[in-house]
Amino acid sequence: MNKNPRQIIIHPIITEKGTHIQEAAGGYLFKVRLDANKIEIRNAIQEIFQVHVRKVNTINCKGKPKNLGRYQGRRSDWKKAIVYLVKGESISEFEVMQ
Repeated sequence: MNKNPRQIIIHPIITEKGTHIQEAAGGYLFKVRLDANKIEIRNAIQEIFQVHVRKVNTINCKGKPKNLGRYQGRRSDWKKAIVYLVKGESISEFEVMQ
């Protein structure tokens, strides 16, 4: 199944830890679809941002249990991707946000 790159990458994650990864190792954090694999993530980032991806790490994050009064539930599970670019390249959209 051929997926649209904008359906694979949900949104960037801007956190203090993500900023540290970006400055130290040139990595960028993204929230991605649960069923996306590393190859699909790599191709989507290269197509959307016109950069060369060196490495992709993925992390499956479990949803937290939440209480609303006497009702109990869970947040949805989600997937996080750390995308490392080739040396010398950067994503300009992240530079504007900081």
